[in-house]
Amino acid sequence: MLSNIGLPGLILILVLALIIFGPSKLPEIGRAFGRSLKEFKDATKDLTSEITEKNEEKRG
Repeated sequence: MLSNIGLPGLILILVLALIIFGPSKLPEIGRAFGRSLKEFKDATKDLTSEITEKNEEKRG
């Protein structure tokens, strides 16, 4: 879904975010978004490793 946005769409989203939130809030929003992505990635990695361990236990 997000891969279909393209560069013009991304620029439009960034300009709208700048207009709505202002330049002082954008770094804070970016940090919060980055932390959220990192937490999601870590949770996904943990879930994947748990599933892999359970599959290995069933086989072994």
